[in-house]
Amino acid sequence: MISFSLCLVLLIVGYFVYGRIVERIFSPDDRDTPAVRKADGLDYIVLPSWKVFMIQFLNIAGTGPIFGAIMGAKFGPSAYLWIVFGCIFAGAVHDYMVGMLSMRNDGASCPELVGKYLGEGARKVMLVFSVILLLMVGTVFVFSPATILQGYGGTTLIWVIVIFLYYILATMLPIDKIIGRFYPIFAFSLLFMAAGLMAVLFMEWPQLPELWEHTENMGMAADSSFTDQIFPCLFITIACGALSGFHATQSPLMARCLKSEKMGRPVFYGAMITEGIVALIWATVSMYFFYGEPSPGYELIEAVGNKGLLTSAPDLVKIMCNDWLGIVGGILAVLGVVAAPITSGDTAFRSARLIIAEAFGVSQKPIVNRLLVCLPLFGGSLALLVWQIEDANGFNTIWQYFGWSNQTLSVFMLWMATVYLVKKKKPFVITLIPSVFMTSVCTTYLFISKQAFHLPEPIAYTLGGVCTLVSIVWFVVWYYRETKKNNC
Repeated sequence: MISFSLCLVLLIVGYFVYGRIVERIFSPDDRDTPAVRKADGLDYIVLPSWKVFMIQFLNIAGTGPIFGAIMGAKFGPSAYLWIVFGCIFAGAVHDYMVGMLSMRNDGASCPELVGKYLGEGARKVMLVFSVILLLMVGTVFVFSPATILQGYGGTTLIWVIVIFLYYILATMLPIDKIIGRFYPIFAFSLLFMAAGLMAVLFMEWPQLPELWEHTENMGMAADSSFTDQIFPCLFITIACGALSGFHATQSPLMARCLKSEKMGRPVFYGAMITEGIVALIWATVSMYFFYGEPSPGYELIEAVGNKGLLTSAPDLVKIMCNDWLGIVGGILAVLGVVAAPITSGDTAFRSARLIIAEAFGVSQKPIVNRLLVCLPLFGGSLALLVWQIEDANGFNTIWQYFGWSNQTLSVFMLWMATVYLVKKKKPFVITLIPSVFMTSVCTTYLFISKQAFHLPEPIAYTLGGVCTLVSIVWFVVWYYRETKKNNC
C-alpha cells in the first residue's frame, strides 16, 4: 500500500507540475476556438467545461483503465511504474498535444494532423489505420456488453441489436443530444466506483507487493502459463491507463466543444491523469486479489472458484465491487463493464464518421451525408461481429490486434507532435523521448508476439532495437535538414 500511496501522490503532483510545464511549452492563448468559429449545432458546439471534461474522461477511459490495469497487475508492482510515469510523461502529453493541435487546426482529426506535419503519405496510412482501429473498437464494444447483459435477461443477439441501434443514433445525432446529456452521468459512476474502492483500500490497508520488493514478472512466478515478458508486453497490456493512441481519435471530438484554449490542460491532460488514477486503483485492487497477504483475495472469496490469475477481468470487477461495495457496488460494476464499453464504442464510430468525412470533404450537416458515410462503417462492423460471434476466440483475436494497433497509433501521434514542436522551435524533448520509447515497444512486440511474427526473443529484441535506431537516425537527419533550412 505504500507504493500505491506514493504513486497516487505522484500522479496528482504530475498534473500540477509537469502538466504546467507542457502547457507553457504549447502556450495556449485567447484566440477563438473551433467551437466558436465553426459552430454548426452538430459536432462544433460550445459545451460547459466541466461537461467536456467528463465526456473526455469517459471517451478515453471506457473499460481500458479497468480491464487493462487488471491484466497488467499480473506483472506485479512494475505496473505501477508504467501507469505513473507513462501517464505523466507520455499519455497525458500525447492527449494534450493532440487535443490542442486539433483546436489550432479547426478541430482536425488525427489523420489530417499527421498529414500536415508528417506528410501526405503518412496521412493516407493514418487514415486507413485509424478507421480500421475505430472499427475494431466499435465491434468489440458491442459483443462484450451484450454477453454480460444477456445474463440479466434476453439473448445476446437481442442485446447486440439494441446496442447497435443505440450506436446509430449516437453517431448520427448532434453531440449534445445523447453524448452531452448522459455521458457525464456514466463518467460520475465510473469515478464513484473507483473512489469507493480506494476508500476501502485505505481502510483495510492490505499487505501488498511493494516496488522495492518485487520488480520481476510476478505473474510468471505464480502461473507457469503466464509467459509474457514485462518488456514489451506490459506496455501493450496497460494502454488506456498510461498511454493510448485511441485517445488521439477522441480528443478532437472535445476540441470542437471547448470555448477556450486555456481549458486544454484540465480537459486533455487532466482527464488522462484522472484515468491514470483509476487504473492505479484497479491495479492495486487486482494485486490484492492475486497476491495479497496473508492469503490472496481469490482464496478468501468462494464465488471465484479459486481461479487465481485465470480469473477474467469482468468477473474480478463484479466480485470485488459486490464484496467491497455491496448492492451499490454491484450496480456500479454493471455500469462499469457495460456502459463504459458502449460509450467508447459509439464515440469510436462517431470519430470514424468525422475522419472519413474530413478526408473526402463531405459536409456532415445534411443527415443524408451522415448516413452515407456511416453505412459502410456499420456494414463492416456487422461483418466483423458475425465472425466474432461464430468464432469462439474471435473477441480475444480482435482485442489482441487492437492492443498493438492502439499503441502504434500513439507512436504516429507522438512523432507528429515532436515535428510540430521542432518547427515551432519549442522544447521537443517532451514528446521525443516517449516517441522513441514507444517505437521500441511496438516494433519489439510485433516481432515477439504470438499474434504476429513470434520470433525467438534474442532475434525479436535485436530487430526491435534496429527499428528504434532507424527511427532515431531518421529524426536526427530530418532535424539537421530542418535546422539548416531555417537558418538559411
